[in-house]
Amino acid sequence: MANSSSADLDNVDSAKRVVLIGPAGSGKGTQAAFIKDEYGLCHLATGDMLRAAVAAKTPLGIKIKEEQEAMNNGGLVSDDLVLGLIDEALKEPECQNGFVLDGFPRTLVQAEMLDDMLEKQGVEIDKVLNFAIDESILEERITGRWNHQPSGRSYHTKFAPPKVPGVDDVTGEALTQRKDDTPEALKTRLESFHRETKLVIDYYKKKGIVATLHAEKPAKDVTSEVQKVLS
Repeated sequence: MANSSSADLDNVDSAKRVVLIGPAGSGKGTQAAFIKDEYGLCHLATGDMLRAAVAAKTPLGIKIKEEQEAMNNGGLVSDDLVLGLIDEALKEPECQNGFVLDGFPRTLVQAEMLDDMLEKQGVEIDKVLNFAIDESILEERITGRWNHQPSGRSYHTKFAPPKVPGVDDVTGEALTQRKDDTPEALKTRLESFHRETKLVIDYYKKKGIVATLHAEKPAKDVTSEVQKVLS
C-alpha cells in the first residue's frame, strides 16, 4: 500500500496543469492539441464541454440548457455550472496526469473560483500561457475565414483560399462567413476580451506563472516556445 501511495503522489507531483489565455484566432487550439499529445494531458475546451453536456443530456447538461433558454437561448452560462463541468472532467482517468484548460477562466472571479476548486483537490495551476498577438494580424486571420456550412469545410482568403473566390471547391456552393468573423464584430469581441482578461493575466502574474508567447509567429515556432516553457 505504501508503494501505491508513493506512486500516486509522484504522479500528482509530475502532473501539468496549464491554462491558455488568448483571443480567438491566436492559435490556442493548435497548441492545445500539441500540449495534450506531448504531455499526455486532457484538453478541457469549455465551449465544447458545454455543448457536449447539453447534447448528452447529463444532469449538468440539462441545467445548462435550462439556463441558456432562460437567457434567450445561448446566453452565458453561470460560472458555477462551468466549474461543475470542469470538476467532473478532472475526475476522469484521462485527466489524472493534468490538463490544458482552454476558454476558462475569462474573468478574475472565474480565476479565483478555479483556484479555490483546485485547492480543495490539493493542486494548483502550474503555468498560464498568454497568447499575445497584434490585433492587425488577428484581424487578417479571422476576417479572412469563410465556411461551407453543410460540410464544415473552411477556407481562408489568404492562407487557404478556395479555387474560385466565395465558392466551395467540392460542391460549387456559396461560402458564408460567421457573424463573429466580421471586422466590426471582431473589434467588439477584442475590446471585451482585453477588458476582462487583463485582470486575469495580472492575477496570475502575481503568482509568477505567466509565460507570454509570440502568437503571431508560425505555429511551429510557437510550439517551440511552448516546449521551452513547459519543459
